[in-house]
Amino acid sequence: MNSFINNIYRHRYDLFFSLLLVILVGLFCFIIPKNETVNVLRTMENKTFDIRQNIIAKNKSVNKDIVIVTVDDPSYEYLLETYGDWPIPRSVYAKMLDYIQAQKPKYVAFDLLFIKNLKRIPKSDDALIEGFRKYKNTFTAINFDDYSSELRVPPILSENIKTNININSDNINIYKFPNCRTILPELIEVTQNIGHINTPKEDDGFLRTIPLVVNYPQMNKDNYYLYMTLKLAIDYLNKYENANIKEIKIDKNNNLILGKRQIPLTENAEVILNWYGPSGLESDKTFKYVSFWEVLKSIEAKENGKKQLIENDFFKNKIVYIGTNIFSLSDIKTVPTSKYFPGVEIHATLLNNIIDNNLIKKANIKYNILICLILMILASYTAFKIRSVYISVILFTILNGAYLYYSTYIMDKYNIWVWNVIPLILTVFIFVCSYIIKYLIKSRDFEYTYKLATTDGLTELYNHRYFQEKMSEKVKLSEKNNSQFSLIMIDIDYFKKFNDKYGHQAGDAVLKYVASTLKSCVRNEDYVCRYGGEEMTIILNNTNNETAVNIAQKICNTISSKKYPLTPDLEVKITISLGCATYPKDGKTPAELIEYADKCLYNAKENGRNQVGSPNIKIS
Repeated sequence: MNSFINNIYRHRYDLFFSLLLVILVGLFCFIIPKNETVNVLRTMENKTFDIRQNIIAKNKSVNKDIVIVTVDDPSYEYLLETYGDWPIPRSVYAKMLDYIQAQKPKYVAFDLLFIKNLKRIPKSDDALIEGFRKYKNTFTAINFDDYSSELRVPPILSENIKTNININSDNINIYKFPNCRTILPELIEVTQNIGHINTPKEDDGFLRTIPLVVNYPQMNKDNYYLYMTLKLAIDYLNKYENANIKEIKIDKNNNLILGKRQIPLTENAEVILNWYGPSGLESDKTFKYVSFWEVLKSIEAKENGKKQLIENDFFKNKIVYIGTNIFSLSDIKTVPTSKYFPGVEIHATLLNNIIDNNLIKKANIKYNILICLILMILASYTAFKIRSVYISVILFTILNGAYLYYSTYIMDKYNIWVWNVIPLILTVFIFVCSYIIKYLIKSRDFEYTYKLATTDGLTELYNHRYFQEKMSEKVKLSEKNNSQFSLIMIDIDYFKKFNDKYGHQAGDAVLKYVASTLKSCVRNEDYVCRYGGEEMTIILNNTNNETAVNIAQKICNTISSKKYPLTPDLEVKITISLGCATYPKDGKTPAELIEYADKCLYNAKENGRNQVGSPNIKIS
């Protein structure tokens, strides 16, 4: 126990530094969300999300019942040649809707905005409106924006398409839009299957999330509108999974409740999509694409009794999205798994996520902090316990690699997004700091061990071994530099009688007193040593014989000038005898110098003690 306490005491400053480090790291964990660097960390974390999504995309498969009819480049060219310019008459969509609905699809959803325009053809628009009236499984879109009311007067939307939502969360901040891009009002009157298609990008230009709910206040009243695909998904769950969803609710944990499903929302009522890989345009492992022109040609062939490009029952029991995928129509996004991703496929991805119930959920911040602490402890343990730097670095690298694998695995299997960036930054930080602390402790241990090996425990002077090493060192250095140094030998007068009279404890106290006085009378660069018993020595750097004798005399006078309080009631007079030797005048080896100084010391004792012995002694 005493050894344990001594170790704690010896390393008290290191332990204080370690504790301070842990406190600073802890504060870092909690303060960082309020710090300006959060944007940088968020961007870095988003990139790790993208990497993980690309890794796990190959393990996911899409719902084969989801089909995308797209206006691709060949289709766009065909439409321009056939109808002149964009937008094409709405009757074309009406005809396509009739063709697809004849095959009994589950749903048809238009990722298109049927807005008012100067080229409006009433009969053409009426045909499309009639299609929406007739087919209750058809959905279309509306879009909200931030345009000024001075540019466009915000339209009053029909109660027909808004949704009542029971919001029980205090931590949600639903997007508010001041304006809306109007679509054909007749469409809004004939169908409730209209939802928004707003897809805000992140600061780096990537689209990772979709706002399932937005707020478009009218007449000082909040009005909530659902994402178009969410509306379709709710109908799908009710019809094909008997979900019995009668109320849209957001609980206190920011979950959108859809029957037995809990859709995790961000603080902005967004969902984080779980991507299925490159666009179906680039890979046969994602959604099936059909070109718009192929459908139109099949309609024409059917009307003329010819063979169709598309099978008669191709759309049967399918969920069909109709949209565009060309740059000129500004519907290409950048997502984690693809640089060029059609907006219409984002709808398909969201629907597939909802059906499979595999939307990404961010791990609770407490869980993330726990992970950080565990990794920091393991990193610190690796740094402290592994002696080899190379092995500890390898193990540290394996630790981080294992965590990256773990974070990817739980995103793949459990759809949970845990932090990557902050844990890795903290583990590197704590690993480096642990090594710094480790070497500080080693340095302190070395200093402590060195002090034990070179210091006399009683007087705290350098010991005899250190004295001999330093004498040899000074002789070599003085010989090399053609310089000189001096040695003073000291002996406490009548010390044996003092011990016999007052006891050894009193003798120890006198030794400490004399040692302390010697150190106070010389420079920091000089060496005061205990030679043995009551004998002590002083090595004076760069000191000639005359100066050495003067210093010795000063020490002698200091000791004898005052009495030492042995006890509160007893003061004793202490005197010392001294002898000096100087290199190279009095000797050229440590042994010669010690012998010369010792003879001077003997001379002092023979001539009455309490003095500096005469240096005029010839070494025999």
